[in-house]
Amino acid sequence: MNTPLIVAPQWVADRLEDPEIIIIDCRFALNDPQLGRQQYLASHLPGAYYLDLNRDLSSPVQQHGGRHPLPDRGELARKLEGLGIKFNQTQVVVYDDSRMAFAARLWWLLRHLGHDRVSLLDGGFSAWQTAGYPVSEEVPEPRLGGSFTPQVQADAVVDIEAVKARKDLPGVVLIDSRERDRYLGEREPIDPVAGHIPGAINYPWQEVTDDRGFVKSQEAQRQRWQDIEADRELIVYCGSGVTACVNLLSLELAGIQGSKLYAGSWSDWCSYA
Repeated sequence: MNTPLIVAPQWVADRLEDPEIIIIDCRFALNDPQLGRQQYLASHLPGAYYLDLNRDLSSPVQQHGGRHPLPDRGELARKLEGLGIKFNQTQVVVYDDSRMAFAARLWWLLRHLGHDRVSLLDGGFSAWQTAGYPVSEEVPEPRLGGSFTPQVQADAVVDIEAVKARKDLPGVVLIDSRERDRYLGEREPIDPVAGHIPGAINYPWQEVTDDRGFVKSQEAQRQRWQDIEADRELIVYCGSGVTACVNLLSLELAGIQGSKLYAGSWSDWCSYA
């Protein structure tokens, strides 16, 4: 069965009782790391579990590697198993309330681990609430019966050495996913150095959705990437490897396969400056 990349609130509402579907809440705020968990405890989709960007979807920050290094794969696999997820059997639905910024990180991680049965809730938690569907304060018990043995797609991610070696080669396109003013170095609210990796072009991640958080049409995604030749090797980055995943989702929606994440992103690159 083909797994839809994007699912509407009604699609999820119709399947809330389906034991083969597991919902994960990824709400988070970079400027208030406790907020997402607090929001989850106050109100979430019925039966949804919570995974935290810092605690669950990243590993501890080091001198290099960026602000959100990829999590230990084995540890993440054990957490997913503890939620009852069966590798490539369970349909996982992920959501946030930040235009896919954090849900796309988990979507990409699951795909990176070889689990393709994952979809994102269109419009996120706000769309669910606006549609009048039920919410809950109850934290579900861990499910038994999970079994998650990753089949890591190692070629989906690159490090700084690969970026240095490949970024200027013919046929390689380096894509910066941050807002235009951060790309231009006019503003840098987070990292110690402003600017971008030499040779990178700018496709801000917010362009993937509308201002309510709904994903723009597949045709709009195709038009967005129309200047990228189909046979190019695409390496995508952002500030710390999180919102770049929204662009990776956009590329997938546009039918462009095989794009790679520079996981450390600008925060790793400028740590060597």
